[in-house]
Amino acid sequence: MTPKGDKGKEGDSSFAKKKSKRPKYSRFSQQELPACKPILSPGWVVSIFITIGIVFIPIGFAALLASERVVELQFHYDQDCVPAKYKDNTVAYIQSNNTDKTCTRKMPAVTSKMKSPIYVYYQIDHYFQNHRRYVKSRSDSQLRSVAKENSTSDCAPERFAKNGQPIVPCGLVAWSLFNDTYKFSVKNKTIAVSKKDITWKSDREKKFSSSVYPKNFQAGGLIGGAKLNSSIPLSQQEDLIVWMRTAAMPSFRKLYGRIEVDLDAHDEITIELQNNYNTYSFKGSKSVILSTASWIGGKNDLMGIAYLTIGGMCLFLAICFILMYVLKPRPLGDTSYLSWNRNASGGRLNF
Repeated sequence: MTPKGDKGKEGDSSFAKKKSKRPKYSRFSQQELPACKPILSPGWVVSIFITIGIVFIPIGFAALLASERVVELQFHYDQDCVPAKYKDNTVAYIQSNNTDKTCTRKMPAVTSKMKSPIYVYYQIDHYFQNHRRYVKSRSDSQLRSVAKENSTSDCAPERFAKNGQPIVPCGLVAWSLFNDTYKFSVKNKTIAVSKKDITWKSDREKKFSSSVYPKNFQAGGLIGGAKLNSSIPLSQQEDLIVWMRTAAMPSFRKLYGRIEVDLDAHDEITIELQNNYNTYSFKGSKSVILSTASWIGGKNDLMGIAYLTIGGMCLFLAICFILMYVLKPRPLGDTSYLSWNRNASGGRLNF
């Protein structure tokens, strides 16, 4: 017969086994599957750093050289194009319908030959397009389908016109569309600015439908920006498509168009612009930019500097490690004592 005490002990042990949360043994859970476990010896570390330095430094120099070859002209006109009597009240000037917004100025002379295509950008500073409420005030489903014309729930406060009909496109992003215009001339000869294919192909074909047309746009009492031609589908309203790809930073550039002719060095460009867009209320600024492009895009030294910095740091560390290894060498451990090497040989060490 089994004593009662023994029965109790057996019951407790079986209960503990049933309640155990220990997972079943497997090579996967115990991390015993075959794996690559490299040993970073001084030779390997130095070789890796030298390789990174040798690769990154030439790329950095090439990127800086490409950036230096980009020719860029920038003209700040937001203050220069305000009449003298409105210098102390720029908001009244921009909001008035009776003031002449036309402004003709000379841009800085071309420093070196600009080969086509020459990209025309407008730049706005201190404009927070990344504000949460601003970014959410749009309806992507409305832009893609005629059937979703009434999908304006996210577009407040620009949802409906005075007649109660939905606004297409709705929302603050579309409502605040940039509406300054630029005309360029050199030696009294007008330079055409092409707006064809200035947007991403995926935006034209996927995000903006060719069957959706503007309706009731800028029909309210407060006009936010440019108006749209109601006879042109949204997929062809390229200024709108460019504007609705919101910027992540408060200072941004957006593509206005392309100039398809070359400009020679020392050419003087005359610009005639309509200073319509209100950046004065929030103390912002705006400018127009003419720029060529290279294989890295526009003028941007940051990429080259980053590559040179990382490559230089890697070479510096490699030299430091070499000096440390030569001046103060340390004996390396015996790799045969590593657990995976012991298991591979079938031996076992007892400590």
